[in-house]
Amino acid sequence: MNPKVRVRFAPSPTGGLHLGGVRTVLFNYLFARKYGGDFILRIEDTDQGRFVPGAEEYIFNTLQWCGLEPDESPVHGGPFAPYRQSERKALYRQYAEQLVQSGNAYYAFDTPDELEKMRADFKTAENPSPQYNHFIRSRMRNSLTLGKEETGKLLAAGTPHVIRIKMPENETVSFTDMIRGEVSFQTSQVDDKVLLKADGMPTYHLAVVVDDYLMKISHAFRGEEWLPSAPVHLLVWKYLGWESQMPQWAHLPLILKPDGNGKLSKRDGDRLGFPVFAMDWTDPKTNETTIGFRERGFLPEAFVNLLAMLGWNDGSDNEIFTIDELIEKFSMDRVHKGGAKFDYEKAKWFNHEWIKKSEARSLEAGVKNEFEKKGIAVTDDGLLSKVITLVKDRCTLLPDFVQQGSFFFQSPETFDTGAIKPKWDDKKNLFFTELIRAYELSTLWESHDLEKEFKELAAANQLKPGDLMLPFRIMLVGGKFGPGVFDIAALIGKEATIQRIQHTLSLLS
Repeated sequence: MNPKVRVRFAPSPTGGLHLGGVRTVLFNYLFARKYGGDFILRIEDTDQGRFVPGAEEYIFNTLQWCGLEPDESPVHGGPFAPYRQSERKALYRQYAEQLVQSGNAYYAFDTPDELEKMRADFKTAENPSPQYNHFIRSRMRNSLTLGKEETGKLLAAGTPHVIRIKMPENETVSFTDMIRGEVSFQTSQVDDKVLLKADGMPTYHLAVVVDDYLMKISHAFRGEEWLPSAPVHLLVWKYLGWESQMPQWAHLPLILKPDGNGKLSKRDGDRLGFPVFAMDWTDPKTNETTIGFRERGFLPEAFVNLLAMLGWNDGSDNEIFTIDELIEKFSMDRVHKGGAKFDYEKAKWFNHEWIKKSEARSLEAGVKNEFEKKGIAVTDDGLLSKVITLVKDRCTLLPDFVQQGSFFFQSPETFDTGAIKPKWDDKKNLFFTELIRAYELSTLWESHDLEKEFKELAAANQLKPGDLMLPFRIMLVGGKFGPGVFDIAALIGKEATIQRIQHTLSLLS
């Protein structure tokens, strides 16, 4: 391990941030904080054809919402700037040329048409997608087949070319993964990946090695889907003479569909009706919006908590952790090798637990925003805080506060009188008429005083309080839901309570 722990998340700005990407951020962040290290965000924008405007800003906004801010990044700066690969373009060619000079890479002048012809000529039933490998390279137009003089002429003439790694034949390359242990690859099964493209931009395979080396990255955590690329990266580290400084790697397990059958994708979320992106993402090409966890009403603390439990646990039955507790308990040896099934109902459970344990003050801004989205003005923050405390145990997502608490701020638009009418009679009508008078004369307006008045009047009218509670609830909130009716009456006040009883009596008559 290097003296200083330095980890990085290196996304491409090509779209919204999948929850798997945020989990990679989280594991990097937890590891860095646990060992007093640095967390770096590096933008890997070498594939300019896939660049999407707004995607980089989206990434930073997502991390800010999650509370997983990097120590170094294009926004935060740092001693190893620049942190965008497109701004580091001049760095990479020298290392690609170094690999050519050492005989570990070569210039390839093949045109797109020639590559297409190669795939057609060498296609077989056993090999439907021929790759540019140790067998094919000897039949193509590159510096290995053209010779030094012809290669020199083509380079001098500015002929478009790429630089490919020269994968050795029949070698085994290995490394120790922090999660999977010893992992080995047969080089003959890996094609000669492009390291430097014709436009002078590096591919991921070259840039990730050069940047990890220059930025002194000590540990590299990335998704399991990058395992097949590991032999290329191992050899680039070796061929550049940096093998002793290669970071320790950990390939994180996939996040799977709810049925466990394959990697969770945006399409699965659309099909099954749940978010897979951290925040709303609008594709600038199609103008199609993908709903995120934030917009569904998840708390960032709950989102981070549920991500941590996708493929990791601390060995106990506990599932609710603050970020500080996660930092304290996190270790790579507790990360599972197998994929973790995503369960949206479980995700909502995490949010419900976090809403219940949160102070009203911390929920106020998010809840007020939900009310405002529904056109309900909240002008009394003190009342809002009391309402949140009263109803939060009934809320799974932030929008639930509107359903569970809108009647505190405005009279219900509809009243479910159909639930009252079957057992409604003159005695009950008289009771509520008298209750209006009793409440009008009341000088005390606390929950227990209102309940005492209600029950004494019920006894005087020879009625069971239980038979009157449902009608009273519907009069106040419009339906069969909400917290204790006397708590509701105490909060909405005398005037609103009486007005709603009168209105419902007029509907029943």
